[in-house]
Amino acid sequence: MADRITSNQLSEDEKVSFIQTNLLRWYKTNGRRFYWRKKGLSQYQYIIAEVLLQRTKAETIAKFYPLFIVEFPNWLSLANTDLKSIEIFLQPIGLYTQRALRLQNLANEIVKRNGRLPRDRKDLESIPFMGQYIANAVELVIFNKPSPLVDVNMARVIDRFFGPRKMADIRYDPYLQELAYKIVDHSKAKYINWAILDFAALICKSKIPLCEKCLLSHNCFFNHYKF
Repeated sequence: MADRITSNQLSEDEKVSFIQTNLLRWYKTNGRRFYWRKKGLSQYQYIIAEVLLQRTKAETIAKFYPLFIVEFPNWLSLANTDLKSIEIFLQPIGLYTQRALRLQNLANEIVKRNGRLPRDRKDLESIPFMGQYIANAVELVIFNKPSPLVDVNMARVIDRFFGPRKMADIRYDPYLQELAYKIVDHSKAKYINWAILDFAALICKSKIPLCEKCLLSHNCFFNHYKF
């Protein structure tokens, strides 16, 4: 059962602690289990999963991802494949030229670097076709740094629980970005990220959130001010 704090006037730090504690607890029994969350995968396998997942449902990628890894087992195979072949392979899940081009271009860039990814954040983001989200994923999953996987789903949970951001583009909103980093600044950063993403998919849904089943609702900005 969620930790209930009777006062609604929580400080930001108290709300951060509250969401960390309760979502980690929720994730233990309700979290989704995906292949790319397993330990011991290669850097390539982790990064490919994150590129495929952008703006695509995890359940869709779950069925397709193992097939992709068999067809394109490493950066070199992906870089050396004809772009049209990658496009055709992605068509069954509704991904076309733009995603295929990004996958291959990223593969080309990493092959040029002999598969080595820089740990320095500026150097990491300087890799063409990397982007903020994938750079965060690399830091989180490969380098074990507490970086947030800020997509529209994580942004929705943060907006609703803490209060809405001001900027439409989640990449550049300082309020959202700072909160996201505070929330995942934890020894279990990976699990907090996954917990938020799963909570967004199963409870804090986009159109019809299940507030009556939400373990955060007692201290949620959206729940108190939606009427």
